[in-house]
Amino acid sequence: GSPRHPSSSRPEARRRHSALHDALAPHPLANPPTPFTTCHSGTTQVSRELFQLTPMHLSTPRHLPPLDASFRPAALWNAAYRKLVDKDPGSHELHLALSRKDGTTFHHRLRILPHHSQNIELNRRYVERTLKFLLWMKGGSAVHVAGNEEVASLLSEIYCEDGARAFDRDMVGRKIFDDPISITACLAEELPPASEASMTLGRNLDGCRIGFDLGGSDRKAAALIDGEVVFSEEIPWDPYFQSDPAYHLSGIRETLQRAASHLPRVDAIGGSAAGIYLNSEVRAASLFRGIRDPAIFDSEVRPIFTNLQREWGGIPFVVINDGEVTALAGSMSMNAHAVLGISMGTSLAAGYCTPDGGITPWLNELAFAPVDYREDAPADEWSGDIGCGVQYFSQQGVARLAPAAGLDFGSMPFPDQLVEVQKAMAEGHEGARLVYETIGICFGYTIAHYAEFYEIENLLILGRVTSGEGGELILEKASKVLQDEFPDLGDRIRMSTPDEHMKRHGQAVAAASLPALPESR
Repeated sequence: GSPRHPSSSRPEARRRHSALHDALAPHPLANPPTPFTTCHSGTTQVSRELFQLTPMHLSTPRHLPPLDASFRPAALWNAAYRKLVDKDPGSHELHLALSRKDGTTFHHRLRILPHHSQNIELNRRYVERTLKFLLWMKGGSAVHVAGNEEVASLLSEIYCEDGARAFDRDMVGRKIFDDPISITACLAEELPPASEASMTLGRNLDGCRIGFDLGGSDRKAAALIDGEVVFSEEIPWDPYFQSDPAYHLSGIRETLQRAASHLPRVDAIGGSAAGIYLNSEVRAASLFRGIRDPAIFDSEVRPIFTNLQREWGGIPFVVINDGEVTALAGSMSMNAHAVLGISMGTSLAAGYCTPDGGITPWLNELAFAPVDYREDAPADEWSGDIGCGVQYFSQQGVARLAPAAGLDFGSMPFPDQLVEVQKAMAEGHEGARLVYETIGICFGYTIAHYAEFYEIENLLILGRVTSGEGGELILEKASKVLQDEFPDLGDRIRMSTPDEHMKRHGQAVAAASLPALPESR
């Protein structure tokens, strides 16, 4: 299997990871698509000389990652672009709207340079990278573009069936939202209306509840009465390579029944699991990756939780991505809102709790979100895109940097390489220290990029990459970057790691709190 897919026999298999990076077995691309190619034969264009051809001044980062010195932070690139926009009287607004079949629509407004001559490549980079981020952050299949028909046409070429972002077109569009991504030019007044309320899920602790968390090596569950945990347990299981969904169904049933035996009644059930879930329906999830038959997936896996809800008499029953529940658990544990949770494990995973304390219907799949705008950034072997978060903030990121640190582990699986780097760090190996310094500096700049899209007051950091001395160094370097380069963010954002209570019960309790009880109960 791919080293990005943890073996369920290893303890790290349980760690948070990107749902899609672990959901389907990726295959290395023999010829990964080049950034910004188009569908028309002979018109493929790669802006290799982008920085030499334009007047945009990119400031040198004050902190250079020692093992990745050519890292070009998206936050600094965007800042330089916006300075050009501010200086050019011909700059104008561009509106993006991402819509789903159910009518959920997200709006995002940009200002771009006049779309001619050397500005075309700058606009291409700025708008395409922004749209890519939004697709994996918020999610949608129908994209409307208002403000410039040429930019809309450019995006349409990039996201066509044979375009540079064909992977995203298929994965975000067809696999998650049942429609390949489409790009449509329109007038501003023709944009579909925004519909972006946060979900009214979580912080409901009244009544008798069950919370569960499905991991790669165990199933966790807790029984609560008015917010007090009266029972909790972990049961080992091995779901990853099971080809019969009856295995998963019987395991989840057992977990719920065992928890229910400690309650006088069950008023509501909430759950979390790695994967993408829409209205508690499974769309892509690593727990079920052993089920290869699409017909079986659609008929038995996709509705597994709605079927369980019927078995429990139709009581409130909600299942969402574990990253969202982690952010909610952190918010509840810290008694704080505006929480972005980032887990650096098998891949990069994220969840978000809004300033109002709610969670969102967004994807928050930041493993695929671009963070490095250099032309020769490392490529993701699955999507073919370059400079995306998984290459920097995950076990894969550690393995990528290890040879430059004098720690060449050959074909050793990524989880084992991380263990070796952690051992070297504990033994005082300078190269291992540089690995963590590099991750921390890149992360500091990336936090600033995330802050362009999320309102962040609290940053919860977890995952195996951040454990031990190396994790402390990551946070130290990231904090230093924020203070020196982005002092407003450095003063506003509080970084923390999970406390023991959250590690022990937080995920299951937060999951149990997801459904609201009917008012007439």
